[in-house]
Amino acid sequence: MESIQINPLKTAFVAIDLQKGILGFPTLPHSPKEVVENAKKLADHLRSKGGFIVWVRVAMSKDGKDRLDIPCDSPMAMKSLPPDWAEISPDLSIQTSDHLVTKKQWGAFYGTDLELQLRRRGLDTIILSGIATCFGVESTARNAYKLGFRQVFAQDAMSCMTKEGHEHALTRVFPRMGHVRTTAEILSAINPE
Repeated sequence: MESIQINPLKTAFVAIDLQKGILGFPTLPHSPKEVVENAKKLADHLRSKGGFIVWVRVAMSKDGKDRLDIPCDSPMAMKSLPPDWAEISPDLSIQTSDHLVTKKQWGAFYGTDLELQLRRRGLDTIILSGIATCFGVESTARNAYKLGFRQVFAQDAMSCMTKEGHEHALTRVFPRMGHVRTTAEILSAINPE
């Protein structure tokens, strides 16, 4: 595996759906707690080096009319959600310099200002994290790839509902769009001394 270097001034850390409602689900192979701890390490370190931090959440209007309602064999159950369901985990210590993106579907680009915020800052690299690997993270990664962003996937700062879903994205999809690395490897690649 080739070594990578990450210029923090050209990089955004983008964390998908690390919100109270989603963090309540069991995930594999990493627990939500592990994902949050590693995401916090990445965000804090990149921010300290001048990088841009983006927290993405999924939230719907109270009447639910902005929710996707497409017939499918296995719809996601999102009928009545608690009021704090969309709040980003307080364990992540969000700063006022961070950016919050609210999406209405799996991917973080469609219908949001994410691309605009990255382009206006001259950023060309994204470090991706979040839950679930094979839903929100993968959807965001596919769009980022189409838009020409370099990507680094924090394999232990993301997780899925199944180990198989997580592993499929990490071994079959993400290596074709960027670099898959551990949190420790990414931290050492950011602005290496």
